[in-house]
Formats: sequence, C-alpha cells, structure tokens
Amino acid sequence: MKKIPVIILFFILLSAPATFAIETAPRITDREIIESLAEIKATQIAILQRFGQVDKQFEQVDKQFEQVDKRFEQVDKRFEQVDKRFEQVNKRFEQVDKRFDETNASNRMFHGFIISILIALFGYIIWDRRTLMKPLESKIIDIERELDIGSTDGNKIIRLINALRELSKEDEKVANVLRRFHLL
Repeated sequence: MKKIPVIILFFILLSAPATFAIETAPRITDREIIESLAEIKATQIAILQRFGQVDKQFEQVDKQFEQVDKRFEQVDKRFEQVDKRFEQVNKRFEQVDKRFDETNASNRMFHGFIISILIALFGYIIWDRRTLMKPLESKIIDIERELDIGSTDGNKIIRLINALRELSKEDEKVANVLRRFHLL
C-alpha cells in the first residue's frame, strides 16, 4: 500500500512542470476574425484579378498564334502556286525534249557536216600559214647572214658604229653627226 501513494506522488511531480508549460491562447475576438476574413477575401480578389490578366495575355498569345497560322496558310498557298509553276515549266521542258528527239537524227547529220567543214577550214589555215611562213623565214635567215648576227665580235651594225666612233675622235664632222643621232 505504501507503494500506491509513492507512485501517485511521483506522477504528480512529473506532471507539474508540464502543466506550467502550457500557455493559454489569447482569445480571438469576432472583429479579428472578420478582419482576417476580409484580408483573405482581398487576397482572393487580387489573385482572381491576376488570373484574369493572365487569361487576357493567353488570349493575346492565342490571337498571335492565329495570325501566324494565317501566315503559314498564305505561305502554303504561295508554295502551291510555285509548285504549279514548276509543273508548267516541267511540261515545257518535256515539250522541248520531244522536239529535240524528233529532230535529233537530222541535227546529228547537220552537226557532223558543220564539224567536218570546220576541221577542213582549220587544216587549210594551218597549211596556208606554213606556206606563207617559209619565204619569210628564208628572208630572215638572209638578213641575219648579211648583218652577221651570229659572229662573236658582234654584228656588222655594231662594228660599223664602233668604227665611226673611232673616226669621230679624229674628225669633228663625224662626231657632230653621231651626236645628232645620239650614237656618241
């Protein structure tokens, strides 16, 4: 029996600090509750307004996408027009190809004839050039022989000018003539 009061005393001592630790909440008045509800409503209205603005922005974005869609449709129409034009050009090329196929055999003969004429003309030009060059080459060789261009002392003209310079040292008339022609 002695044990029961000790146990009760022990529980009372343990629970005593816990009872002092609990604070009592201040009483909330009706006015404070109403003010808090008013603040919540104001916040809710602000949020709804913000959602309205976001909705308007989404509507504007939707309008812009619609405009872009319209532009894409216009571009698609232009591409269709370009495709039609390409089809027309392809048809024209096919017509031209048919014409070339029809006239191809006669054109081959004509082209062969023209090519053979050109080859003959070039052959004649080369033959004529060679026959024209032979007399000219022989004249050049004769002139080189006359001027003695291949000699080791120099050609005849250079030797003649050197002789006149030597003569101009003794004769004043020859020196004047050579000066006049810028040979001295």
